[in-house]
Amino acid sequence: MATPRLVIVHRRTELQELLDRHATRGQAEFFLRTRGRSIQDVQGRHDRLIAALASLRAAVPAEWRYAEVERADLSRFLLTPEDVIAVVGQDGLVANAAKYLNGQPVIGIDPEPGTNAGVLVRHSPHAAAKLLQDAAQAGPAERLRCHELTTVTARLDDGQELSGLNEVFIGHASHQSARYQLTAPDGRAERHSSSGLIVSTGTGATGWCASIALERGGRVLPGPTDSRLAWFVREAWPSPITGVSLTEGVLKAGESLGITVASDQLVVFGDGMEDDRLTASWGQEITVQLGERPLRLVA
Repeated sequence: MATPRLVIVHRRTELQELLDRHATRGQAEFFLRTRGRSIQDVQGRHDRLIAALASLRAAVPAEWRYAEVERADLSRFLLTPEDVIAVVGQDGLVANAAKYLNGQPVIGIDPEPGTNAGVLVRHSPHAAAKLLQDAAQAGPAERLRCHELTTVTARLDDGQELSGLNEVFIGHASHQSARYQLTAPDGRAERHSSSGLIVSTGTGATGWCASIALERGGRVLPGPTDSRLAWFVREAWPSPITGVSLTEGVLKAGESLGITVASDQLVVFGDGMEDDRLTASWGQEITVQLGERPLRLVA
């Protein structure tokens, strides 16, 4: 068996971004002050993330390999089956990483307990370090108990596909109407002109999907480990050739939602990562269904 590798995933802090933009700390402080903000708050969040990263680096088992990757580089980073992923940051960063994984266990680490919701980043830096020590003694497979969270996959008819932990969005790249024909699992079909549609997992049911469900009377949504997806069409427009009757539903295991593109182009992206997207042109078919690779989130 190959030696495990700990891969720490994080994103640049607001302080680092400010220094990149303004060159000096003084200029960054002036910029924040003119907007009623204090650099002390920004510095504090930066320091807590740096401390969490230092704690993890110190806890890497001596016999393990080790690597780090920033969010912006995830799509170009080569992951291997023996990797253990440590995501340090907000819940959304776990979702960003999930689409690139294939069964690797993920430890979600909250550098600011009490600030983030902690739905996916469930561990403090200290608790995560203890998990790594236990895993080193008995092997990751034996010691890292995981919950398998449902994912969603969108696939184009040319073989391209992407997955999301929260949801996938299909729509126009701007604020123009998306035109397509939607085919439900039961065979019903309807042409739409809308603001696009989302297909959400139970993990995503607490976010974007929740706001849509609330507007429609509080639909019952799946749980994070349920083998079901909820889908909603956003702002469907009635016209002589487009309808508004087929605008929401549930996808079970083995079922799929079909979208035939009737615009010049529609985009497909997952978990809000618009830069990492698929583009479907007129006449292309998009199929959305349960993902085959659940996220293994360490309990």
